[in-house]
Amino acid sequence: MLTRLLASSVIVAVCSITATAWLSVQRTSESISVRRGETLAVDTRIHGTLVGYAASHPGWAGVEDTVRELADETGRRIALTTENRVPIADSAKGEQELPRRTSAVVDPLAVDLTLAPDAQGRIDPRAVGPFSLPDEERSRLLSVAESGAACLDGVYGLTAEVEVRPSGRPVVTGARVGSAQWSDCGLDALDEPTDTEREALEELAETTASCLPGDGQGVRFGIDGATGVPAALAAPSEPPADEARAPADPVPPSDTDEGGAGPEAPPPEEEVLPVPAQDMLPSPGQDPPSAQDTESPEPEGWWLPPTQEPTAVPPPSEAAPLPESADLDPAVADCVDAGRRAQLEPYVAPAALLFIDDPSEGAESVLSLSGEGLLRIGGMVLLVLVPTVLVSVAVSARLVRPVRALTDAVQRTHRGRGPARVEVSDSGEIGRLATAFNAMSEHLERLEEQRRGMISDISHELRTPLSNLRGWLEAAQDGVAELDPERVRMLLGEARLLQEVIDDLRDLALADAGELRLSLELVSVDELVEQAVSGRALRAGESGLELVADTAPVELRADRTRLLQAVGNLLDNALRHTAAPGKITVRARREDDEAVVEVEDTGSGIAQDDLPHVFDRFWRAEKSRSRRTGGSGLGLAIVRDLAGLHGGGVSVSSVLGEGTVFTLRLPLAGPPNRGTPAAEAGARSAPP
Repeated sequence: MLTRLLASSVIVAVCSITATAWLSVQRTSESISVRRGETLAVDTRIHGTLVGYAASHPGWAGVEDTVRELADETGRRIALTTENRVPIADSAKGEQELPRRTSAVVDPLAVDLTLAPDAQGRIDPRAVGPFSLPDEERSRLLSVAESGAACLDGVYGLTAEVEVRPSGRPVVTGARVGSAQWSDCGLDALDEPTDTEREALEELAETTASCLPGDGQGVRFGIDGATGVPAALAAPSEPPADEARAPADPVPPSDTDEGGAGPEAPPPEEEVLPVPAQDMLPSPGQDPPSAQDTESPEPEGWWLPPTQEPTAVPPPSEAAPLPESADLDPAVADCVDAGRRAQLEPYVAPAALLFIDDPSEGAESVLSLSGEGLLRIGGMVLLVLVPTVLVSVAVSARLVRPVRALTDAVQRTHRGRGPARVEVSDSGEIGRLATAFNAMSEHLERLEEQRRGMISDISHELRTPLSNLRGWLEAAQDGVAELDPERVRMLLGEARLLQEVIDDLRDLALADAGELRLSLELVSVDELVEQAVSGRALRAGESGLELVADTAPVELRADRTRLLQAVGNLLDNALRHTAAPGKITVRARREDDEAVVEVEDTGSGIAQDDLPHVFDRFWRAEKSRSRRTGGSGLGLAIVRDLAGLHGGGVSVSSVLGEGTVFTLRLPLAGPPNRGTPAAEAGARSAPP
């Protein structure tokens, strides 16, 4: 046991240490993954800021300040170069070599979707170019939008907010708005392009007219240059070809740009709802459609103005977004993207290579244990293993000590030194085992005492009648006494007593060995009780006792001879312990699915402390063993065993000095396990 406990402790310790080391490696790997995620977030921020700068400036002049600020905020080295790695801006001021790998390409007209996963297209929305509104138009549209939003809120109770797009055009967003409410609040002015926007749209239409099918029929441009197509022309297709521009050398700013910077675009705003249908313009050379044309399933070249029925028109702030160019036919999408890039290219900075380096980053992506790491883990294993072994030895010794004491006690008992006791010093499982062992020892001691008492009782029960027989026979042989009829009757009674004791012992031995068989048949209990009472009526009369049978018809399946033996033993016990003038009543009745036989007497009764021992073998309340006051002490034990064989039981209730009632209960259907027919046909013992 000590070896098993020690081995178990060692295995547990090794497994726990190994699991801890594995968890540490996993935790470190997770930390690296989190670090990489943070790095990607920082890289995305740097890339987005520089793309915004390129979208709002026609060149990279002046980007050094932006690069330096980003480097100070993120702690990274940031460098921009041309395709030929000619430096444009470097936060390290060229003191270090550039990393071997390029982090990304900064191009507002071909955004790197890896670092801009939320981008709606390859062209950055901050690249507005000729669509950027002058201050006068911005102020006018903003005034209209703010007054309209206030009208929707104050008059109609509709929540509306004003947001400004990178081009400077304000849009009204919020709750659903009907066409009538939209017009009533004067927001129709937002549905028409300004002079600046109209000029830019005409330029875009002319640029794409040469490559669009059908002279541009079916292609729609929004106020900010967004494109769409009717459902009949839209079809799933492969993503458009990558139109990324090759990084170019820095271009000197034109004279028209002050300081080399074009129109300054506002920083990227939060995503707003799409431009309403009213914000679209026709292709060049087309007239606005008539009212009859608005029901055409495929309007061409125009975004239709809203109808005047509020219930039939979606609110401008929640109108369906325009399809992206990637949803167009591939040829149309390529044409539109090329036209937009050509129109915006003079207003944005040329593409540049972006290098991002983290000076503090040196960890590898996959951890591997070095020799030093293995030594550390080995040392930790020993550090934990040694205390574990010591504690295990101490605990095991504490557990083994009481087990050894139990083993020694069992061996002493086996050698015949008598039942032994062990000290109970624990309240756990070992303590309960010691308590159970002590209880078993006490039980064995009682059994030994009962065995000795039984041997003494059997020898006494057999010696007395044998002594009488031998004495009278020797006297008759010597001529001292004559064997007259009275003497012969007395000697015959002693022989019968010997036969009864021997038969009772045989029945008990068969019952203990499970070999006492029953011959089952349908038995009338009332008739059987009458027979037992009639056989003992003369004896009861000679003793001055009244023997009465109170029965009701009841039948059950049982062994008639064994059942008669059980009832007879109860009657003999009652006759033996009832003094004259007394009364013995035998009742037989049916209760539910059981047959009940009661033997009630008005005898001396049994003390309450003696009731649990009534059915023990050779037990008698009167210890004098007088033939007048007690029998062999086996009759009630036989009744208990016979009742158990029939699937029933026997119980006793008594009041000292008033009388005793024995109750025999047997199932009407017979014992649950009747055995084989051959077994049921076993031998019967002679009736008492």
